[in-house]
Amino acid sequence: MERRGFIRHAGLAGVLAAGAAPAVVHAQAVVRWRLASSFPKSLDTLYGTAEVFSKKVAEMTGGKFLISVHAAGELMPAFGVVDGVQNAAVEMAHSAGYYHFGKDETFALGAAIPFGLNSRQQSAWMYEGNGTKLMREFYRNYNIVNLPGGNTGAQMGGWFRKEIKSLADLKGLKMRISGFAGRIIERHGAVPQSLPGGDIYPALEKGTIDAAEWVGPYDDQKLGFNKVAPHYYYPGWWEGGLHCDLYINSKAYDGLSSEYKAVLEAASSHAHVDMQAKYDVRNPTALKQLVGAGTKLNRFPKDLLEACFKSSMEYYSELSSKNPNWRKVYEDYAKFRSDQVLWFRFAEAGFDDFMQAQKF
Repeated sequence: MERRGFIRHAGLAGVLAAGAAPAVVHAQAVVRWRLASSFPKSLDTLYGTAEVFSKKVAEMTGGKFLISVHAAGELMPAFGVVDGVQNAAVEMAHSAGYYHFGKDETFALGAAIPFGLNSRQQSAWMYEGNGTKLMREFYRNYNIVNLPGGNTGAQMGGWFRKEIKSLADLKGLKMRISGFAGRIIERHGAVPQSLPGGDIYPALEKGTIDAAEWVGPYDDQKLGFNKVAPHYYYPGWWEGGLHCDLYINSKAYDGLSSEYKAVLEAASSHAHVDMQAKYDVRNPTALKQLVGAGTKLNRFPKDLLEACFKSSMEYYSELSSKNPNWRKVYEDYAKFRSDQVLWFRFAEAGFDDFMQAQKF
């Protein structure tokens, strides 16, 4: 009776501090998961986001939920992680949905599409719009539960061995670009190539490809693209804000307690914000260094942007007519995009236009 009274009055915190935790606390088994990344370790911001997530999960559970992170190629190929999670070869993966659009184009809507949402808009759609609900319904077909896994922000348009003066210069151009966006430049005569990050430099150096896009100054400088291609273009119109995902095997997720599910959600939100914060801090310095070393910074020609925008809208209409999964998600996405572009025109864009014209 005295012991029960002590517990009632001191509370669990007091019991734990006194070293007299209930047996159930001591007996709780450690949960160990493996996470396969689509990114190499050399890209500390992309790959590192999964480590930030894993570390936060361990911290929030007192080391009771441990997730080991494995770079692309360690457990499976960079583009094989969806199969790995779907088939329960691993419990989790960290990837970009558009890598897997060959399974279904709808994967790309969870990441980025040409002339789509910017990073803030994509996060808003996922967190407060219908994005997570719709994508989770879609991912159910692959035994996957998705959580936000970071955003790069708007990306650069990539590295080119020769100058791009007009739309016509895309004809015959062999370019490493995400497969989904590749379908757009393909309509204008370019030849898209799908390569993991670690394979881009040697292909560009040998001339196997004529151009390549990756992310932005910080990562591109790390990969050394400026050494083999002098022209750096912007904007990356095919990804105004790449949203990465944490994919979880649905059976593994369902086997977790409600507390651990909440931990995963909180840790993913932390990692999601952390990724873009790091890019926003590191990209400006890297861009200055690249330009200082001789990189030629160019904006894509207007006729190229306008033609690719038109082709993108036509392509989305075609997909809606033949892919019911795409149509269901894209209808909501497109409506959200329209409202967001209208709002940003007055607030964000108005402020940014003025600020970018000032001298500091």
